[in-house]
Amino acid sequence: MPQPDVYLSVIVPAYNEAERLPKTLRRFHEYLSEQAYSYEILVVNDGSRDGTAEIAGRAVNDIKNLRIIDRKRNMGKGYTVREGMLAAYGRIRLFADADNATDISHFEAMRAFFDKGYEVVICSRDPKDAAGAKQAVSQVWWKRLLGNMGNLYIQWMAVPGIWDTQCGFKAFRDFAAEKIFNSAKINRWAFDVETLALAKRFGYKIGIVPANWINDPRTSVKFGSYFRTLWEVFKINRRLKKIKL
Repeated sequence: MPQPDVYLSVIVPAYNEAERLPKTLRRFHEYLSEQAYSYEILVVNDGSRDGTAEIAGRAVNDIKNLRIIDRKRNMGKGYTVREGMLAAYGRIRLFADADNATDISHFEAMRAFFDKGYEVVICSRDPKDAAGAKQAVSQVWWKRLLGNMGNLYIQWMAVPGIWDTQCGFKAFRDFAAEKIFNSAKINRWAFDVETLALAKRFGYKIGIVPANWINDPRTSVKFGSYFRTLWEVFKINRRLKKIKL
């Protein structure tokens, strides 16, 4: 069966997002339906225990070009994004968080990089990456502190030169997405680091767009996740050296 011709796939990993998902899907529909290019929205349910799957299923009737992957077992955000990236049809594949903290309209700035031949384009909340980046509603102090300390470690171990690896708004050309995510192994929070480290390892050009990011205090990232992420970064460092180009 021939694959549909789609310019943009938006992958939305969703774990217990019954409250936030409807507003985000409406915003995606509002923005994307006004664009000249073809698109799809792919919600990947990561074994949610609330009504995420049911709400996403009902939204199919109202949200244009919406597809659902409803997995019953929780496997982690990395696994979920990877599943969506490899199931997507788009020539460009973007993953965006279910809280829309980085608004979907940021994709317009990304397109300029893709038009110049970049294979990967990310949003950053750090002005050291891109002038004008900011956190319109900032995180609590301990998350900012841990994030800053952790980034120095991440740059040293895996992704030199990028100050914000964790912003949940990253886009890939289809061939880059398939190579990167077929090689990726991390299922939890450090998957962002792994995808960027693999992109660098494969020689892909990475463009950075400034984010106007609005924190949602209901995030599911817990205190212990930061330390698990650092351990996963160590494993990424060891594994990168074994990957054949």
